[in-house]
Amino acid sequence: MEELKKYNIDIFSLAEKEHVYDYASGSGFFREFPQDLIENGRFEARLLLDKSSTMIRLDFHIKGVIEQVCDRTLEKYEEKVETGNRIFLKFGDRDEELTDEIEMIQRNTARINVARYIYDFIALALPVKKLHPRLRGEEESDDADEVLVYGQPKGDDPADGQVDPRWEALKNIKQNK
Repeated sequence: MEELKKYNIDIFSLAEKEHVYDYASGSGFFREFPQDLIENGRFEARLLLDKSSTMIRLDFHIKGVIEQVCDRTLEKYEEKVETGNRIFLKFGDRDEELTDEIEMIQRNTARINVARYIYDFIALALPVKKLHPRLRGEEESDDADEVLVYGQPKGDDPADGQVDPRWEALKNIKQNK
């Protein structure tokens, strides 16, 4: 928990203007979260906090390198991450997440911790399919050789030219109308 204390921001005493915060951290940051997605890595984050009387806008720009394990070869590799995200904290009478980008916090909230936002944004910036960079070109060339077949080519059906008598009967009914 000591690692995450530097991400605390005392918002109660902040003036209503834009503030800039810079953070840099490594693997110790990721170990503070109970998860298996990210164990090692390093990043730099810049936070622009714009406080007004009704809300706080948090603009994050995060750049870093995260150690991943390739799904195909189980080799470790470094995945570059760069992301920009925005969160709005609206002042209200309770704590509630309204949407993915908007949260309501109580008016008397004295401090927020932005570590959870930084972690979430890094995790969302990682690719779902973890593939070592040297294998990424191979995957694209493998897909180029594949052919998708949506139906049978004409002439392969032995019944071509023959119409099922039931369909003929339906055509006659349709024409009699």
